[in-house]
Amino acid sequence: MRTANRLATLLLAVVLLVGGVLLAVAALLSAAGRPALFVDLAGWAATLGGTRWNEPAVRAAAIALLLLGLCLLAAELRRWTPVRVDAGAGWHLHRRCLERRLTVAAGSVPGVRRVRVRIRRHGAEWRPRVAVVGDPATRDEVEFAVSQELHRLAVPRSGRIEVRLLPRRAA
Repeated sequence: MRTANRLATLLLAVVLLVGGVLLAVAALLSAAGRPALFVDLAGWAATLGGTRWNEPAVRAAAIALLLLGLCLLAAELRRWTPVRVDAGAGWHLHRRCLERRLTVAAGSVPGVRRVRVRIRRHGAEWRPRVAVVGDPATRDEVEFAVSQELHRLAVPRSGRIEVRLLPRRAA
């Protein structure tokens, strides 16, 4: 979502910059006694003065702008998966790198066929969620391997490690 936020911010900045430059040029032309650039002010005033709220074009534009604003608000309020994970003592780990390291650690346990690790946020804390396809007796070993990898990375324990054993799919 960081990329989408940056693109939206860039687009807004460009629109504001262009609008500000056009406004400044129009103000300078008006101060110099020349006609406004690209804008027929008398025509705009006549058009806007005769426009009513019950016209379909006005309502459609108002509804479109309202929906656009609500979509932007919903996108900003949605909780996104963090890119960085707080590892304590003022430093951070990249979430995907941590997921890969924990996947390798859990996959090294004998009896494990497939592993998927996701880092999930619970309030201010985060915890790894490990999904394993393999022998059900390996649950404790997988949890131990993941906790050892977290210890090796000097990450303080941030809650329990969720280990789910998934049934083996029929091929």
